[in-house]
Amino acid sequence: MKQDILNLNNENVGSIELNDAIFGVEVRADVLHRVVNWQLAMRQCGNHQTKGRSDVALTPAKPFKQKGSGNARQGSRKGTQFRKGGIVFGPVVRDHSHDLTKKFRKLGLKTALSAKAKEGNLIIIDEAKLSNPKTKDLLAKLNACGLNNCLFIDGKEVDVNFALASRNIVGVDVLPTIGANVYDILRKEKLVLTKEAVACLEERLQ
Repeated sequence: MKQDILNLNNENVGSIELNDAIFGVEVRADVLHRVVNWQLAMRQCGNHQTKGRSDVALTPAKPFKQKGSGNARQGSRKGTQFRKGGIVFGPVVRDHSHDLTKKFRKLGLKTALSAKAKEGNLIIIDEAKLSNPKTKDLLAKLNACGLNNCLFIDGKEVDVNFALASRNIVGVDVLPTIGANVYDILRKEKLVLTKEAVACLEERLQ
């Protein structure tokens, strides 16, 4: 698959041959769904908890005598039917994450990259570097390129000036290749890869 290479001034500066085994696989919604669910489950902190009968700070004494009051018999104020009593089947602290094989995770990333390429929302640039960390200058370049909602993926490291200039721009995220993931790719309209990022991704997903 052949793709044009642009620069930040929206000028064509060459072309690159993309690996069809990475950028041209079949787009399967079920694969993307499973990988996104896996990512979001890993992010859940799982520290939500309610107090059960054994946790509430109430007396274990019998609230009133067994017989003669006309009320239903009760053994403790900790019962779930009482105000401030324990909660039945409430959430407890737990780990929400689940396993997903490395092979399937690689397939998910390939599918996400291929989906962007198929939609025409994949852009290759020569480099994501700036001489000065000026947000105003970068915003002007992005507006000229029509990049309002996009994810930039650079090589092994992100240029410091580019990262500083982009962090205050709403809708623009920047990641190194090692941070490339299905969820962040899908949630942005455009995916922008540098030449170095393409090389690193092809090496990572072989």
